[in-house]
Amino acid sequence: MSVPSPTRTNRGPVPLLIAVALLAGCATEQSILLPEMDGWETRQAVLSGQSDWGFSGRIGVSAGEEGFNGKLRWRQRRDVFEASVSGPLGAGAVQIDGDGRRITLTERDGAVTELDDPEYDLRMRYGWTIPVQSLRFWALGIPDPASPAATEFGDDGQLTRLTQRNWTVDIRQYREGGGQSMPRRITAVNADAKVRLVIDNWTFY
Repeated sequence: MSVPSPTRTNRGPVPLLIAVALLAGCATEQSILLPEMDGWETRQAVLSGQSDWGFSGRIGVSAGEEGFNGKLRWRQRRDVFEASVSGPLGAGAVQIDGDGRRITLTERDGAVTELDDPEYDLRMRYGWTIPVQSLRFWALGIPDPASPAATEFGDDGQLTRLTQRNWTVDIRQYREGGGQSMPRRITAVNADAKVRLVIDNWTFY
């Protein structure tokens, strides 16, 4: 009586290639630790000099009767940023990208719109807005170098408030990120909107 040979699964080279690719990605995307930041001037210099970093967290926006709560993922590579905002239009997400020259909005259906004045254009489109142009700096806990700012500090020397571009930004909590103390809870308010940001994870490359 013949005995059937055991069933063999032909896995092929694909899983191995995927595993290698994932390992390579992890190797190139390994997070680094920030240098010591002793004093406000050093802190500004170190953080403004970071060219490749990102964060993930939660965002809430209110503007009159409009607003939303969702998730925000931000990736910065020099002057190029990619911000994925989930929640504002129900399921799915919108993508806001900038390269230092222009800022574009990609909606859930794939439609791409160039934003000439991002804060104004978002408000006209959705009824709410976020400080797209300066958020990359405010999230780090430093002023946007493109315009004047007034700053206030706590007893520990950490920035607690800055006023810039008609926005008042309060940093309500700091937490470890990249081996240093980084903003955790941020609130930005202007005459048209209130933006609440909770940063859960920082990554520096």
